[in-house]
Amino acid sequence: MKSVIYTAAAAFALAGAAVATPAAAANAQGFTGPFVGVQGGWEENDVRNPGTALGVTPLAQTSDTGTLGVFMGYDQEVYPRIVVGAQAEVNFPISSRFGNGLASISPKRSVDLSLRAGYLVTPKTLAYVRGGYSNALTGANIGNIHGSDDRDGWLLGGGVERKLTDKVSARVEYRYSDFSEGNGRFDRHQIFAGVAYRF
Repeated sequence: MKSVIYTAAAAFALAGAAVATPAAAANAQGFTGPFVGVQGGWEENDVRNPGTALGVTPLAQTSDTGTLGVFMGYDQEVYPRIVVGAQAEVNFPISSRFGNGLASISPKRSVDLSLRAGYLVTPKTLAYVRGGYSNALTGANIGNIHGSDDRDGWLLGGGVERKLTDKVSARVEYRYSDFSEGNGRFDRHQIFAGVAYRF
């Protein structure tokens, strides 16, 4: 995970060092600059005999829960109407444990490092796609035996972000993450609604 984090940090540095176009610098309503925010929404975990710290966990189940998180990042309008950015975030499920009596899975938190590219449909509305790396800390139980591991995966998604004021924007986003290892499956679907503050 460390090497991925170092790579993501380099991507953030490149995004932050990008030279703003005159149009972006002059546009007070633009998306260029650093931001922080909060988000929440829905999360569905879909597992089919996933490999865990205990080996193959005999569980085939889908579970829904809420999720809450925080994020930070940097956007750059690299060309009129074209925005690219980098984002780091951490999310926590509200109620995470699910199982079948013999085995259970307990997602605890996820750390996502991603890049996005978008198009300004209007000066205040950005439609975008996102992709990147995701790491999920999960627990597993088989009978009375417990284990936990960090699951490395990838994510893809897309959404819409709307400027409410010069500093505040709201977003809605769908995201798919894959944490599968070996022949097992561990998929995650999420829908987030978030609010960002731009500096």
